[in-house]
Amino acid sequence: MQKTATGYVRPRSTGPLPQEFDAAFSQICTGRTIRQEANGRTYDPSWGPLVTVEVGNSTDPAVRFRGSSGGIISTLAIHLLESGKVDFILHTRTDPTDPIGNVTAPSFTRDDILAAAGSRYAPSSPLADLERYLAEGRKFAFIGKPCDIATLRAMARRDPRIDALIPYKLSFFCAGIPGRKGAHALLDRMGVEPDQLARFDYRGNGWPGPTRAERTDGSAVTFDYASSWGQVLSRHLQFRCKICPDGTGEFADIAAADAWYGQDGYPDFDERDGRSLVIARTAEGRALLDEALGQARIELEPLPITDIALMQPYQRDRKRVVLARSLAMLLLGRRRPRFTGLQLLRNTLRTPPLFLLRNMLGTLKRLPKTPRGA
Repeated sequence: MQKTATGYVRPRSTGPLPQEFDAAFSQICTGRTIRQEANGRTYDPSWGPLVTVEVGNSTDPAVRFRGSSGGIISTLAIHLLESGKVDFILHTRTDPTDPIGNVTAPSFTRDDILAAAGSRYAPSSPLADLERYLAEGRKFAFIGKPCDIATLRAMARRDPRIDALIPYKLSFFCAGIPGRKGAHALLDRMGVEPDQLARFDYRGNGWPGPTRAERTDGSAVTFDYASSWGQVLSRHLQFRCKICPDGTGEFADIAAADAWYGQDGYPDFDERDGRSLVIARTAEGRALLDEALGQARIELEPLPITDIALMQPYQRDRKRVVLARSLAMLLLGRRRPRFTGLQLLRNTLRTPPLFLLRNMLGTLKRLPKTPRGA
């Protein structure tokens, strides 16, 4: 996986590929194909497979404060380690040599988890070295973006080691991945030169938590979340994210998100104690939540499914417009991904036609200017 001139991370061949590679790649890579299977679970057209829907938070104040919302994912990771259910957690953290970049690394302790907590709005490829961890033969939990988890599920159909060695697959709601140019634009807005940067937190330390850039001289600059994401980073999303039908971690055992409080139909980003939306998508995920509840590591309360849209209206709308945006790709002769089992047509039919038309026309307008590597 290599950084490109467009500021994203893309695969590059380092040698001859076997003849069967392209067929296997097409089945596994979620950039090309996503296939959902409800397997007897309740499937909501907007929110995917549902076992239970709740809101809550970590009961550990430090974890709740350091995490992106209520600290649920971090707490579950700590519980898995301390209970001995897994040997390590494989997830994304700050690149120690590049404050705005990411690396994938294992965590073995609570301190490791806390050090890696918080959102990282930058490219990552956490499955790139998966074979190395599978070859070790130790059990681990995986935390990744929705597309990472979907890819892992597709790989598991071909490799039985994945489900045997990765019993828990955890995800979070994702609005898309900005390229490195987004981080540089954000630093520019904050008045910080990249070569002055010692540490960079996209988010965390509160809810929603500020963006914080610390210089090598010890001085620091902060920027509020609504401005950093809404005005800067969200304008640098790669195109594939704009036609993603799964921003909600449909393939995970548990998916967590910001349980935003609403104001006039929109999320309210005032600073508060963190609160997570928590969706158990499998029986294994539900059992894990029950264990954490039994040990008073987390607290949860039921949430009506209809309330998810009040907290996450963007995620509801993005799934509704996937087919309209994909139609624009088809009209321009671009290869579009194949999506099955996600009830996209049902979502489309219950969406206002004018909203669909605006999205299709917007895609037609932007797509010819979008580099194919973006």
